[in-house]
Amino acid sequence: MENFKAKFVEEATEHINDLESALLLLEKNSTDKALIERVFRAMHSLKGGGAMFGFEKISEFTHHLETVYDLVRNEEMEISENMLNLTLAAVDHLKLLLNEDISESEETEQQHYKLIEDITKLISEKESKSDNNENLPESAIEKTGNQPIKTYFIHFEPSEEIFNNGTNPLYLLDELNSLGESVAIPHLNKIPELNKLNPQKCYTYWEVFLATSEDINTITDVFIFVEEECTLEIQHLSDHNLLKNDAFVAKTREIRKSGKDIGITELQNFIKTISTNTRQLQKKQTNSKTTSKAKENAISSIRVSSDKLDHLMNLVSELVTTQARLSLFAEEEGNPELVMIAENVQKLSRQLRDNAFSIVLIPIENMLTRFQRLVRDLSSELKKEVTFITEGAETELDKTIIENLADPLMHILRNSLDHGIEKASEREKHGKPRQGKIVLKAFYSGASVHIKISDDGAGIDTDRLREKAIHKGLISADIQLSKKELLDLIFIPGFSTTEKITDVSGRGVGMDVVRRKISDIRGEVEVDSTIGAGTTITIKLPLTLSIIDGLLVRITDTHYVIPLSAVDKIFAVEHNKLVNTFNNLVILEEEQVPFYYLREEFGLPENTAETEQVVVVRYEEKRIGLTVDEVVGEYQAVLKPLGKYYKEQEIISGATILGDGTIALVLDTNKAIKQFSKQNIITEEITND
Repeated sequence: MENFKAKFVEEATEHINDLESALLLLEKNSTDKALIERVFRAMHSLKGGGAMFGFEKISEFTHHLETVYDLVRNEEMEISENMLNLTLAAVDHLKLLLNEDISESEETEQQHYKLIEDITKLISEKESKSDNNENLPESAIEKTGNQPIKTYFIHFEPSEEIFNNGTNPLYLLDELNSLGESVAIPHLNKIPELNKLNPQKCYTYWEVFLATSEDINTITDVFIFVEEECTLEIQHLSDHNLLKNDAFVAKTREIRKSGKDIGITELQNFIKTISTNTRQLQKKQTNSKTTSKAKENAISSIRVSSDKLDHLMNLVSELVTTQARLSLFAEEEGNPELVMIAENVQKLSRQLRDNAFSIVLIPIENMLTRFQRLVRDLSSELKKEVTFITEGAETELDKTIIENLADPLMHILRNSLDHGIEKASEREKHGKPRQGKIVLKAFYSGASVHIKISDDGAGIDTDRLREKAIHKGLISADIQLSKKELLDLIFIPGFSTTEKITDVSGRGVGMDVVRRKISDIRGEVEVDSTIGAGTTITIKLPLTLSIIDGLLVRITDTHYVIPLSAVDKIFAVEHNKLVNTFNNLVILEEEQVPFYYLREEFGLPENTAETEQVVVVRYEEKRIGLTVDEVVGEYQAVLKPLGKYYKEQEIISGATILGDGTIALVLDTNKAIKQFSKQNIITEEITND
């Protein structure tokens, strides 16, 4: 049963996230019927699943919420700010109720009954208003939202194995009955002889007549957790309550006594003769049938645990390493047939790698709801008017990166709201719209993903940053820094320019944490800002963390891997043109390109070879050369961590095992160039002194 509970928690989390997202959209368009229906269906699914898997508190709680939004969709209540605030608070509470340990705490219990009391009060206020309408004409009362009763025929045939997932079909029939008035006819003709009967299998199926004001979607939602384990057919029979018709009731009794399946065509003909509105019934019969047979439908997607995906990626990584060994062995043996087999294995492993990558990629939109909620709640708390816009939400990233990206983005958004966006009155003084704007934009850039968070707020005062840095002793008063270097000061631990400490920010923590966490997932963060116009923070991330396409190079006896996504071109250059240069500049294709001599940067003896290789890589908006002894060729690198002893080593992002069992270090070109440039500046200052 625990496995089924875990499955429910996973699916319930999706329903709660969908509910929260729909509520935030509903706040902007409170009359959107599709959104109201989406909210109601999410609640209904939570209620049904909670009752089935032992989460009674969730089922009870969502029942009260469902009542409110049932009144809304029947146009008996209007969406109000109070209702939305209460529902969003209820969403937070539902997240707690999914954790059985937290749900039993005293604090959660108190919150639980307080929210139920508030929801009940909301319903009571509506009912008191309804009492005032008792003397209205009948036609006027009908306009407040009373829905017509319709009759549906439902054929529900569970699979024999349905008990295995903890499902009791009788609970589903009971939930159907809660939607209105029903007559359920059980069929027992598939029950085998006693000596062949298995008590763990379900042999019974049902045909149900349901009179309800609900639509087909709501009826289908009753079976949402068993749709792949049953044959389900739902058919609209009449726009009236046939269960109030004596002739129809007599017909159902006759069918029940016979024990035979209902002949739907015969039944429809019978309904025609007793219908009070034959013309409408005939018109709707041609297109009212909704059939959902799970056994016949192709399954478009399946749910897989993240542990299985992690295991898959580990296996693919090991396969890539083994394939490299096979290719090297085939090359050394010189057997043409073995070489051909190795090439085929390489092709298949690459296809498998790419396919596995696509499986673990998740769209960024999966985490946007929490950010929309943060902006909504925090802007209200800070008494600021802010709109949050997202672009490129379909951009995909490795699930591990997504999991580690949420906290840094929350920090950035908090800073934008607290420090960036001004209050409405202040914005008006500076000729800005009262409502501030924060834009989160994601897009692909080569083999990387860029995420930009921009606001149109006050911007960052670099002069003030400089003064604060001098006051704190972080820089000397006579040093000259570029705008970029000044803005980078905000990433220093403990650095903050705010004078006021709040619950939101101002304690000198945040942006240093952002840079560290982004660095942990092999990403980079940059900031740009203009006084009065706003601030843009850009996060650059790799698509995945496990395997990269790289360029394998050699310096003395050590191999390095340079990410292929960073490589621009490769040039063979004479040794004397590299060692006898001014300011480390070399002419490549009639263009001066700055370069770093890696042997020198790594403290290795000078090379004696006549020719060396210059690998030109992209760094920010520039082209920078890295000098190596030899370029071996392209290589699929399976990244392994360096271990705790090398945790502080920034320019080497990991290591990979080569086909011959030796180790190659993976070079982070951006961090390496940044570190080399700082070292050279310090060296020049010492030399000048």
